[in-house]
Order: sequence, then C-alpha cells, then structure tokens
Amino acid sequence: MVRSALLATGLLAALATAACHHPDPTATNTTTTAREAPMTAQTITTGPHPHVGMWVTADGRIRQELLPTGRYEEARDGRERAYTGRYTVTGDHIDYYDDLGFTATGDVRDGVLYHEHLVLYRER
Repeated sequence: MVRSALLATGLLAALATAACHHPDPTATNTTTTAREAPMTAQTITTGPHPHVGMWVTADGRIRQELLPTGRYEEARDGRERAYTGRYTVTGDHIDYYDDLGFTATGDVRDGVLYHEHLVLYRER
C-alpha cells in the first residue's frame, strides 16, 4: 500500500534516487542532503510513526527523541544534542545513522526501546 501510494505521487523515484547517495544500502525509505531533514515514506503517507517521541532511561540520564522528520536527538547527562542523526523504522526495529558516522540499532518490545545496551521507556 505504501509503495503504491508513493508510485501514485511520483515520490518513489525521488526516494530511490536519493537513497543511492547514502553509504547504507538499507536507507531506501529516506531522502536527505546535508541541508535538509530526511522524510520517511511513513511520514509522507500516514503521518508520524508510533515510535516517534521521547524515550528516557529509568534514571533519566539519557533522553532520546525520535523526531517525525526521521531525525533523532539524544541528550546525555544534561548535555543536549550529545548525539544526533537520522533513523529508519522497519516494524519495531530502528536503525540509527549518527551524524558522526557510526550506526546503531534498537528494537521496541512491549513498549520498551532496547537501543544497543540501553533500555529506554516512553515519556508520555
């Protein structure tokens, strides 16, 4: 359904063309340049993904916000934007592509985000 909606609007070609500029071959559902935020297929067709929002460790030291633009910002120990980058979502799996060049993954299970060694809870 998403694919047909993108074909109908002509956006699939733009997404596929932009994806070839990313070093990660799984980044086919985002478009980005150094000056603009990525737009995910999810955002284009149905609004923000349900995992968009603020996620926080139990002690509050780490706060990770998944923005509806396909970008994330992570604060650590009160240092805002300690890490920033883009992310893609496939079901309940999240792939992170940090602006500094490293990658990470996360999975949401039973309303909890397991991001590498971190356990984050939804802030409502």
